[in-house]
Amino acid sequence: MRLVRSTLAALFIAQTLLLVQGASADDPEEAPFITEAYYRVKWGHFDEFMELFKKNHYPILEKMQKLGHIESMSAAFPLNHASEESRWDFRMTIVIPDSQAFARALDGVSKELYPDQDKLKRDERHRFSLLTAHTDIVVRMDDLSTW
Repeated sequence: MRLVRSTLAALFIAQTLLLVQGASADDPEEAPFITEAYYRVKWGHFDEFMELFKKNHYPILEKMQKLGHIESMSAAFPLNHASEESRWDFRMTIVIPDSQAFARALDGVSKELYPDQDKLKRDERHRFSLLTAHTDIVVRMDDLSTW
């Protein structure tokens, strides 16, 4: 089940990138690709989840930002309590100026930072096993004053 969930998450990200790539090719202004990832962590496992995120996933994002494939990224943590169905513990927002260049570079950066890809995949499966929910939402930013 865990492998299926990880595979589905990876497929969703790949499919989303393909959709955005197709849309941006037709858009002369090519707005950046903005994604918000929401994570709901099993009670009592937040510290372990964040430790794995900082160890395995964040370095890839940092490297992608240094290479110019990520314009900005930010993390958010809610200060209030919510019901279980709407609760989230961590949100990561990433702005990608060129989704096609990002997609082409991602695999190489991952292999450069983590030569043992099997270990990385095991660690990432474990990180995702600590979740009760994960959602990636692609958003479009707009300036309402131009409407």
